[in-house]
Parts: sequence; C-alpha cells; structure tokens
Amino acid sequence: MTQSLLKVLSGEPVNPPPVWFMRQAGRHLPEYMKIRATARDFIDFCFSPNKAAEVTLQPIRRYDMDAAILFADILLVPIALGRDVRFVKGTGPVLDPLKVEDIAKLGNDMDVLKPVYETVSRVRAELDDHKTLIGFCGGPWTVATYMIEGRGSPTKEIPKRFAYDHIQEMDELLSRLADASADYLIEQAKAGADALKIFESWAEGLPPQQFDRLVIAPTRQIIDRVRAAGITKPIIGFPRGAGLNALRYARELDIQCCAAGTDVPLKAFRQSVPDGMAIQGNLDPLALRMGGDVLRHAVQNVLDTASGPHIFNLGHGVTPDVKIENVHAVISHIRTGSGNYV
Repeated sequence: MTQSLLKVLSGEPVNPPPVWFMRQAGRHLPEYMKIRATARDFIDFCFSPNKAAEVTLQPIRRYDMDAAILFADILLVPIALGRDVRFVKGTGPVLDPLKVEDIAKLGNDMDVLKPVYETVSRVRAELDDHKTLIGFCGGPWTVATYMIEGRGSPTKEIPKRFAYDHIQEMDELLSRLADASADYLIEQAKAGADALKIFESWAEGLPPQQFDRLVIAPTRQIIDRVRAAGITKPIIGFPRGAGLNALRYARELDIQCCAAGTDVPLKAFRQSVPDGMAIQGNLDPLALRMGGDVLRHAVQNVLDTASGPHIFNLGHGVTPDVKIENVHAVISHIRTGSGNYV
C-alpha cells in the first residue's frame, strides 16, 4: 500500500490529507511518561534504542497517525562534535557556551549517534508499511544558537552578535554542523527513514542577508551532501517564524515540502511556493490545548485554506497539557468531517 504522506511529498493532493503532529510522542501521553521514568536522563533516553523506538511508535498505536517521527533531539549532533549537552528539569537543554577558539577544536565522532540509527531500524521494522517514518535533524543555525548561548533564549541576541562579530568563525561552525547533520540524515535514511525533516526552529527575526548566510547556505550544504550520497528520500524544511524569508527558503532549496508555522496564512503560502510543492501545517497548538469550538473552527480553517498537496500538522508542537481526547477529535474531523470536541 502506498503511503499517503509520500504521495503528498511527491506533489499529489490526497483527500483527506495525511496527519501527524510535531512532538506527538511526549509528555501528554501516560505511556510515554511510564517509559521516560525508566531512563537515567533525557540523553540516555534518546540513546536507548528500545525505549526510543517504543515512544516513537506510541502515537501511531494510540492515534493511528499517518507518520511516526523519530524520537530524538536536535542537540544530539553537538555531542558528536564533542560538546557536552545536558537537559535540566525546568530549564531545558544546557551546554557549555561555545567560544570562538572552541570552533577549531570541534571533534567528529559520528559513531556516538549509532543508537539513533538502531532506533530508526527498529521502528521501521515494526511500523505498518502504509505508515511513513520521518527522520530529522536541527537546522545548523538553530543548533548553533544553543551551542553559542549555552541554552535557549527568546531573543537569540548572543548568537546573532556572534554571527556579526565573527563572520569567518560562524561560517566554519555552520559548515561543520551542516556536514555532521547531513551525515546524520544519510544514516537515518539508510536505516529506514522514508522522509527527512530539517527543523530550523529559530529562523525568526533574521535580516534577509543574514538569513541567506545563516540559514539558506548551510541548509543547501546539508541537502547537497545528502543528495551526493545517493539519498533520494523527500525532504521537509521548516523555517519557523521566518516571515517572507520562508518563501525564498521554499524556492531556493531542494525540498519537497515546506512546513508553515502558526503565523502563516496557508492560502497565500500555497500561492507563493513553487507549483506542486507540498505544504505542511499549521494548526495553532493553543487551539489544540483549548479544545471545544475553538479547536473545531481552527481545524476547519486549516482544511479550508490548505489547497493542493498538504500534510495536516501543528504550527509548532504538542505541549504536555494537551488532552488526548482533543487529538482524537482533530483526527476524526480530518478523516470523517466531524469530531467529538469537548
């Protein structure tokens, strides 16, 4: 049976559209929390193939999503480059802030990521043939912001200043990240991923020239390296919050689908991206949390405005407080035209 999501990624509209949610495996599921409690820490969780495979499959079993997305994290690649990454409860990821002189000392131990490829193999072996398995990496700029600042921040001012003050060193860092990320995606594809996604989660607020240098150039480097390795799997790009820069991202890169954040009007987006390109998105995660008529109208609005090849998804990710019945209602609405909204 042909996977509906791969049909869409090939440029073919499908009705109803395939559906999956970013962060669909996570803390809103009690079965996830049960497995999470057995891991020493979050990094150990990501590098435990049996556990990571299990939580990757949980949303498929509970919701019958059309795609599973690998359970991992965008900050595993810095570990392969020799940087220390920790996840602190209540804070999130914490790294030792990268200094200019550290860039030349970055390592390249891609073998540390082998457990992730085993997870991919296990999931693909257990997943129904008509379900798509999505592998992913973080966009180089997004990963670099965490490495430079040492954690996430609302403004990204420190990495932005770094990019202005240290042009050559920033380009070297992004190039190193692009090569490592490409190799990471190549191995995921070889292990069984059907499609690949690049999460440029912090694409917001960059001037066009900086967007070219910090986002488009290293993303092109990733894609060129993946294609040069003979990998033909479709690629989804997600330049979240990039505004009109997202249109150049969609037009200038060899991607088969451009994901839209919550802020993107899908009708205008469809008219602006290349003909036949799939778009993905973009239900407001807050509506998913709220449920009821707010959610019903939000789902219908996405369905009404997303013409052409479309993958139904959120504009960002599932939050821990999302109610399971709200997810079921959305999927029923997409597939049958009505959902039990409460």
